[in-house]
Amino acid sequence: MRAAYYEGDKKIRIGDCGTATPAAGQVQIQVSHCGICGTDLHIFHGNMDHRVKMPQVIGHEMSGTVTKAGPGVEGWKEGDRITVRPLDYCGECPACRAGHSHICQKLKFIGIDSPGAMQGIWNVPVHTLHRLPANLSFEQGAMIEPIAVACHDVRLGELQRGEYVVVQGGGPIGALIALVARNGGANVLVSEINPHRLRMLESLGIRGVNPKETDVAELVNRETGTAGADVVFEVTGAPGAAAAMTALPRVRGRIVMVAIHAKPVPVDLFRFFWREIKMVGARVYEPEDFEKAIALAAGGALPFDKLISATLPLEGLADGFRQLEGGGDVMKILIQCS
Repeated sequence: MRAAYYEGDKKIRIGDCGTATPAAGQVQIQVSHCGICGTDLHIFHGNMDHRVKMPQVIGHEMSGTVTKAGPGVEGWKEGDRITVRPLDYCGECPACRAGHSHICQKLKFIGIDSPGAMQGIWNVPVHTLHRLPANLSFEQGAMIEPIAVACHDVRLGELQRGEYVVVQGGGPIGALIALVARNGGANVLVSEINPHRLRMLESLGIRGVNPKETDVAELVNRETGTAGADVVFEVTGAPGAAAAMTALPRVRGRIVMVAIHAKPVPVDLFRFFWREIKMVGARVYEPEDFEKAIALAAGGALPFDKLISATLPLEGLADGFRQLEGGGDVMKILIQCS
């Protein structure tokens, strides 16, 4: 078995994969496929070197098969088809005790803070496993994690059928939020400046507009009879988008902050006061979001043929990063690990 090791400075080395026996409470997985996500690209660019212990196997959007169960593990056997919810929590901090272990105060994100899925054999805590139904391919199974992100975001937005939704940002997560919201009966508009992504959204049947060419707030007001959007998802991480988002919601509308804004940015707090707008942060996912994602995928609700742009061998990981850096007609690139 082989593994892809990030060694810093945009260097990926393909080497042998460890095959340690799973410890108590762990299972061993033969990894089939792993998707490259924006976080992996940040790691590749060196932006997370303070967290990643090099050389490090990265990756967390995966599918695979159980090969061995460690001591004390019940309910899982060799051959079970799975995906992993890559969160390792302490179970003891105030967040965990309150039932919010997905945002544990000592959370370790598997694939960043500990070895990830871009390897042939991988040991993970048993509590991270979710079963994949037989009608999902392993390629589709590797898409469950990002779909679960979108399901979590839409759930926290309290979306109701028939509501008007604006998604700021049409990258992979923004597009998935739009698809999940549309599946929930929403009228969805995506604001995106990249022409390649706008064409991709159109191919997915999602309406997109370029905010550099169209006044999005004016368009939303016109289409809602001056009421405004019911829910706005901020997915860009751009200061300008954060400044513009408050112009979009209706009275008592909701804003879901999906993007990571690493530095403080200007926000129109008067608009929050004036319209009694609500905002909620949305970080990663919970078990129910994975189960919802699996149900949507297995039910044929998502156009995987358009979402998956390419599947590359493990040796092609660096090339996959370069394709994503180019910003072209690329949505999701998968790496075949076994």
